[in-house]
Amino acid sequence: MTETRLSSLGHDIPTHLFRRLKEHTHLLSAPSALRSALEEDGYLLLRGVLDRGSVLAARCEVFERLVEVGEVKPPALEGIPTGTSRRREFASNLGEFWRSVCEGPALRRVTHSGPILEVMQELLEGEARPFDFLWLRAMPPGRASAFHFDHVYMNRGTDRLYTAWTPLGDVPLSDGPMLLVEGSHRFEDLIEQFRGFDVDKDKSRPGHVTMDPVALAQERNCRLLSTDFEAGDLLVVGMFMLHGSLDNRSPLGRVRLSCDTRYQRADEPIDPRFVGSPPIAHGDGYGGMSGARPLTHDPIRR
Repeated sequence: MTETRLSSLGHDIPTHLFRRLKEHTHLLSAPSALRSALEEDGYLLLRGVLDRGSVLAARCEVFERLVEVGEVKPPALEGIPTGTSRRREFASNLGEFWRSVCEGPALRRVTHSGPILEVMQELLEGEARPFDFLWLRAMPPGRASAFHFDHVYMNRGTDRLYTAWTPLGDVPLSDGPMLLVEGSHRFEDLIEQFRGFDVDKDKSRPGHVTMDPVALAQERNCRLLSTDFEAGDLLVVGMFMLHGSLDNRSPLGRVRLSCDTRYQRADEPIDPRFVGSPPIAHGDGYGGMSGARPLTHDPIRR
């Protein structure tokens, strides 16, 4: 039970439909058990596996770029939005601006090397290869992500692909962290509706599953899972774990900053959209990301 009022996409979450994520940090020394837990639970919550100082350096690096374009107040580390933007004045190409933010050296040290790479290699039982493309998300108060399976956005390579969700700073429940649908990696009837669906080939239907996770949880007799996160924590999910996020209701008015890095085995086929320099992603590279838009603009939904 939590004292924080929780909602997602404007839908209040009743107490009986919410549960905190299980922790799996104690399994880090037992890779086989760690892999079994991922298969059983559909996710892994690993506390303090990343260096907190490195994560906060990445946070500061990103927010300093947003301070430069008038979207975040100094000091950058606090992540408080100004409610205005001068991004279009300073960046003639918004996609290139966001690419430069996503390729910042402090951020890449967290997402593409060190402890995160070691964890993913244990899970994959071999050399791990991250996508070059990085999903960096800056979510102002009032925002949330629609509920989706990652599979529909990146299914032209191996099926053995994992999402590593990294909070870039402390993200309590009030600030809108990732929200999972309990047991959804076993919702075979729902999964089959989306298996093989490619959002770039069939644009007649949306990629997301629902904008009302509460109704879905009630229909499926399951709960919605999240927790308070701290800088250094890592959450790993597979391609068919249904997830979105809580609404950012930060009492301090903070932007929720996080990133998604996709990992697979280096010796297996990789989705060509998300590798190379620059990756094309869904057709417009980083320009097609919500993050490329000023913080004052509505997000892109696919």
